[in-house]
Amino acid sequence: MIIAIDGPAAAGKSTVARRVAGELGLALLDTGAMYRAVTLLALERGLDPLDGEACAALARTLGIDFDAQGRIVVDGRALEPRIRAADVTRSVSLVAAHPGVRAAIVPVQRLRAALGRGVVAEGRDIGSVVFPDAEHKFFLTASAAERARRRAAELGTPEALAQIQAEIEQRDLLDSTRRDSPLVRARGAIAIDTDGLDPEGVARAILEHVHGTS
Repeated sequence: MIIAIDGPAAAGKSTVARRVAGELGLALLDTGAMYRAVTLLALERGLDPLDGEACAALARTLGIDFDAQGRIVVDGRALEPRIRAADVTRSVSLVAAHPGVRAAIVPVQRLRAALGRGVVAEGRDIGSVVFPDAEHKFFLTASAAERARRRAAELGTPEALAQIQAEIEQRDLLDSTRRDSPLVRARGAIAIDTDGLDPEGVARAILEHVHGTS
């Protein structure tokens, strides 16, 4: 079984996907973490996030894996929580937009799904590109203001709310207008507006649908 959960930045995808995967006993595939890992290593090596050829060449060399808790490991190095830092967040949409980077990462995502009895995969293009035939597809949405509030609370920086919202809106623009695998609601995906809902409520809605159609 493949459950695809897509949506814009800070819509709650990672938290919800982890809860759904745990409830169903499926592997978690955090595809955003994979692009964040490429971005982090590109920054560490002094690569320009706008240099598609260099970023793609780097992505092709990486041994990407996940530990038992679904946290990303690259070439044996655990990268959480470093991949969630502000410098990575500012650059990840630029790196992920390169067709060569996506061409290197998508096959790894599909291989991960083929290894077990199923995955809960979350990202931007899971239902539209990576797993278009997924049994269950969901698209999480929330207002930019709500997503910024959540991210500011998560980071403990309420004073940076306006800046965080501006960065989220910029990421939305980059993700939805990139030429390769833009952020879209996949055909057949169920939209869930998460404004006013906690992660438990969103996960419950997804699980009710999965159980009701299985």
